[in-house]
Amino acid sequence: MDALVNATIGEIGRRGSLDVTVGQIAKAAGVSSALAHHYFGSKDDLFLAAMRAILSEFGAEARRELAMAQDPRARLAAIVRASFGGQNFLPEVVAAWLNFYVLARTQPKAARLLNIYQRRLVANLTHALRPLCDQPETVARTAAALIDGLYIRHTLTEAGPPDAAQAIATVDAYLSLAIGDRT
Repeated sequence: MDALVNATIGEIGRRGSLDVTVGQIAKAAGVSSALAHHYFGSKDDLFLAAMRAILSEFGAEARRELAMAQDPRARLAAIVRASFGGQNFLPEVVAAWLNFYVLARTQPKAARLLNIYQRRLVANLTHALRPLCDQPETVARTAAALIDGLYIRHTLTEAGPPDAAQAIATVDAYLSLAIGDRT
């Protein structure tokens, strides 16, 4: 039910919170509330399905970017571009992420999904950083925190549409500093 997943992301993006009902989401998707409940059960389950779709899109974007990377520094750049590229840094997706971080504090399924995402991001960054610096995991964790922080910062500042190029430049500047890259 892609329509329900997309409507969930859209409605959360419009409201900026999880303060939406399954009925509102179903209406936006053009289906009945009963059908939405049948397929997903609860609003939390519907939101988790939406986050899985967002994470799947991020994974696909990361694989596309990484397929073109020829060396470890290019792998780093690819991961950063994927984090803010494609559909990943749209206003409604950014709003969904902020709500996902909050939900993960109280909902075990959301916490598990967030943990998987964070571990994969750090692992991919660490892999690219190993030949480039002495403390790859520390640099990777900091870069991952910076990526997440840029999502949160954008959501909380309402400074217009997200600026993916600026976000990429910010993370890339940190990584260049951390690995002593003078390029």
